[in-house]
Amino acid sequence: MTTNTEKIFSFIDAYAESTEVLYLEATIDICQKWLSGESQPAVSETVTKEDIRRGIQLAVLKGMKQNVQPNHQMTPDSIGMLIGHIAGKLAIGEQGITLLDPAAGTGNLLYTVMNTIENDVTATAIEIDDLLVRLSAVTAELLEHPVTFYVQDALRPLFVDPVDITISDLPVGFYPDDENALNYELMPAEGHAYAHHLFIEQSMKHTKPGGHGVFIIPANLFESDQSPTLHPYLKKQTNIRAIIQLPDSLFKNVAHAKSILILQKPLPEAKVTHDVLLAKVPNMTDKHAMALFLQKIDIWATE
Repeated sequence: MTTNTEKIFSFIDAYAESTEVLYLEATIDICQKWLSGESQPAVSETVTKEDIRRGIQLAVLKGMKQNVQPNHQMTPDSIGMLIGHIAGKLAIGEQGITLLDPAAGTGNLLYTVMNTIENDVTATAIEIDDLLVRLSAVTAELLEHPVTFYVQDALRPLFVDPVDITISDLPVGFYPDDENALNYELMPAEGHAYAHHLFIEQSMKHTKPGGHGVFIIPANLFESDQSPTLHPYLKKQTNIRAIIQLPDSLFKNVAHAKSILILQKPLPEAKVTHDVLLAKVPNMTDKHAMALFLQKIDIWATE
């Protein structure tokens, strides 16, 4: 039996392959036709937001393979679902949750989190690539998610109100604009700043006191040559709540392994310190081990 996700992918793919424009441009075109009612996939009445997100995601992944660019990468679903679970637990019992993704790309990670939190959640997405923003915007409309988009360098000044939770699959590498980087505490005394360091600082600037930042980071973040600058910043400006190591099996090269860093912006009156959760995600195909791990996360979030 063909699933709704497969039907949506086939609907987009058939159109994209029948045109002469770039696959990703064609994906935007057919999604806009879907929105207008001009053409629609033959999905069942029980189609969910996750069905829609995954169907579009499959098409976007195919399009990215046909036109590879360094900044066109998507957070793996397994990691996105885990980030969604964590964010959902941090948001539990709260109303009117606001999110920020300062490196939103196609919005896939952001929408995975929004689908998990489900009710009464709004978001802001920052992305410098116009094509990715257009993909993200049409997806947000199909998912009926209220998202505000800014097409800009996220490390420039942002006119964004502080949010409850910032999430980001951090762009890794050097930030070339040294003049702008001088506005950040994490600009090193010599050489270029790491973009992923600056994204952490920028994200926490735009997170409410008591709010959280949930970041996908290089596994060696605290062992790099600029970590002596990062350590004092995190100690002064944030509370480290958790460092969660992702399985090496998720990455083709162990050198590119990632972890999840969870920070909290301190409340001015709060003096209590908490233990840092240090954990390693088990093999994600082991359902029993993953259930125990998620239970551990739930207990940690509750405490």
